[in-house]
Amino acid sequence: MSPRERRTAPVTAAEAGAWAETLVRHGHLYAAIPVPTGQWLVQRTPTAPVRVLGGPADVLHLAAQLQEYARTCGSRIR
Repeated sequence: MSPRERRTAPVTAAEAGAWAETLVRHGHLYAAIPVPTGQWLVQRTPTAPVRVLGGPADVLHLAAQLQEYARTCGSRIR
């Protein structure tokens, strides 16, 4: 796999919102809520503790971590 190019544009709130919605819809997160400060509150399961993410870039970082986890778990099952 080739290395990915680094982003040159900052992550927007809209992009983070789209990723958060997708992660919730596909069951990777139970909840993801933006707050007026620019932070995000995320929860993996209904009983898990709520995590505070610092901003949109942290939402994308979490999405990348969850994707990597899904890829590695999926490859072990096959």
